[in-house]
This record gives sequence, structure tokens and C-alpha cells, in this order.
Amino acid sequence: MTRSAAVRRSLARWEATARRALIGRRSSAPDAEMLQRVRWRLVAWSAGATVLVIALLGAALYAAAASSLASNSRSQLQTRADGIQRCLAGPFRGPGDCGPTLIFAVGGPAAGTFGYIANPNGDVFGPPQRPDGLPDQGGMDVARAGTSDVRDVVLGGVSFRILSEPVQTSRGTYIVQIAQDTTSEHRTLEVLLIVLVVGGLLGLLGAMVAGAIYAGRALVPIRESIRRQREFAADASHEFRTPLAVIRSSVEHLERHRDEPVATVGDALGDIRDEVEHLTALVGDLLLLARTDSGVVELERQPLDLSDVAGEALGAVSSLAAERNVEVLLDPEPAPVLGDSLRLRQLVTILVDNAIAHSPAGGRVTVNVRAERDGVRLRVDDSGPGIRPEDIPRVFDRFWRASGAPA
Repeated sequence: MTRSAAVRRSLARWEATARRALIGRRSSAPDAEMLQRVRWRLVAWSAGATVLVIALLGAALYAAAASSLASNSRSQLQTRADGIQRCLAGPFRGPGDCGPTLIFAVGGPAAGTFGYIANPNGDVFGPPQRPDGLPDQGGMDVARAGTSDVRDVVLGGVSFRILSEPVQTSRGTYIVQIAQDTTSEHRTLEVLLIVLVVGGLLGLLGAMVAGAIYAGRALVPIRESIRRQREFAADASHEFRTPLAVIRSSVEHLERHRDEPVATVGDALGDIRDEVEHLTALVGDLLLLARTDSGVVELERQPLDLSDVAGEALGAVSSLAAERNVEVLLDPEPAPVLGDSLRLRQLVTILVDNAIAHSPAGGRVTVNVRAERDGVRLRVDDSGPGIRPEDIPRVFDRFWRASGAPA
């Protein structure tokens, strides 16, 4: 490469670096907004799923509690009705004879339970103090038809559950009706509902907080990946801009001297050839990267010697080493391995090319290949500044380049 081409390349690199920095600053805000929207969507989905689960569990728990309380209440009503039925089924018994049993079995108004007996003539016997609407005539009519009846009614603002049953005796059909105040049952369900609602709201709040925290953590690698891809795109743009700028400058030079013999403009043609080769290599590298990401790259494993592969790789970068005045040495030993010759040569080329780029003029790059008990080892040493300790954990991260690294 001529001196003028080197100057043009340096200027193009400086311009591309500046453009990359500006692009990075402009793209950070949209990325942050996009990630913020994704984060809140994740939180919303988490909260929605939590609400659905809490609602389903709460409804199931409330229904089970209501069913259990109602079943227990009906069981109590049936037990009390059975005691009165046994009294009425006895010999020469009537409602008046079962009065003590009625009071004992039912409990009376103090217990919130009222019992009534209707004889075959329609006369009703029961406590003198009773809420308006008791006994319930609808339940009595159903029982007279020969069917047991259980219903929930509200009388004077008080909820009751009423059991009405027919009792067949030799003296005719009697009707037994037991009414139980279910206010305590409704209060229990109301308290349970309040607990479920408050607990659900607290659970929702906790789910939103936890969702926000975990969504933020989950987006960390995505945010980092986007940042690296932005840097990679900027780096790729920079790498393309440099040879394109050199080619454009060389073409302009040819246009200005189109009447001169080819020999006098040979440097421009050489620059164009070199940059086309550079672009071809870049496109190949990017294509390989894309194919690797898509998983379509197949490795052709075959027996080979890693020392031979390293020698071929060093031959490919010899011109670059000479251009930078860096001495490249190979210290090989037989190192048989089963691998893909092309991919291994690419890896060695990348390592050595990086070592040359970080070595000063007059420096040395040494490549050692050794066979070890559990495999083979390839080591590349250069005379550059080395890797900063804080950068070591990230040297194998995709799209990452240390600050101040050569372009």
C-alpha cells in the first residue's frame, strides 16, 4: 500500500470512529425506550397471570368454604328435624306432646333457630316469639306435597335457611319446619372475601414488584446483546467505510489522470486491488458469522496436525506482519488432532492477526504448538501491552472490543 493510501485509510478510520460514536449515542435512547416497554409488558403479563391465578384460587376457596358452611348448616337442620320426627312417630303423640322435644332439639330464638310443627288439619305449633314470615308457607306447601324442601330466604333483613319435611304417621301427615339464622355464616363468608381481596391485592403488588425486578434482570443480557450488536454494526460499518473510502479516492485520482499512461497511476490500481481483497475478506467473515449464528456451519472432522495448520495461517498473515514491521515466529511440535482444517486455520489466523495488530513496530509474535496428555495446545505471544485485568472476563464475548483497541 502506498503512503497516500495509508493516509487516506487513517483519515477514513478517524471519520468512521467519530460516526460510530455518534450512532451509538443516537441509538441508545430508542433502545432504552424499547427495553422499557418490553419490561413493562413483562410486568403486565406477570401481574395478569398472578391476578388470574389468585382469582381462580380465591373463587375456588370461597366456593368450597360456602359449600362447606351450607352443608354443615343443612346437616344441623336435618339433625334437629329428625329429633322432632322421632317424637311425632311415637304412639299417641301429637304436636303438643312434642313441645319439650321441639324446644330442646331446636334451641329456640336464643340460638337463632326456630322450629314449627303443622298437624294434618293445618294448625301450626311453635315458639310464640318468631320473626315475621315464619313459618314459611312456601316450604310448608312443598312439604305437604310429599317432598322435602330447603330454601334460603330473607325475612326482615335477616337471612334464614329453612328445612321443611313431611312426617307420615298413623294419624296423618305432619309438617316439620326448622328455620336457622344464617347471619353468622354470611359474616364468615364476608370476612373470607375481604381477606381474599386484600390478600389478592397484596399478592398482585408483590407480583408486580417481583416481576419488575426479574424483568429488569432478564433484560440485562438482552440489553447487553443489543449494545454489542450496535457496536458490531458500527465496527462493520467502519471496516467497510475504510476500504470504500480508499477505493473512492483512488477512482477519483484515476479520473483526474485518465489521459496518463497506466504505469503512472499504477499505485491507485494497486490500492483498489488491495481494498477489494480486503472487502472480500470482510464479506466472507460476516457471512461465516451469520452462518454460524444460524447453525448451518458443518465441521468436517479429519485427522490433521495443528502445527501444519498454524504454518498455513502464518503464511496468510505474513504480508500484514511485514507491513507493520512485526516479526512472526512459529515454534511447532507434532500435534495430531481430529478437527476441521479450514475452521482451525481461520481461528489461528484471527489470533495471530490480533497479535500483530497489538504489537508495536519492531515487535515479535511467537506461535507455540504443543501436544499434551489430554489434547493439544496453541499459544500466541506478542510484544503488545497485553489485556487489562478488567477486560479478561469479556475477551470471548461476542461483538466486544476493548476501549482504545486498534481498529
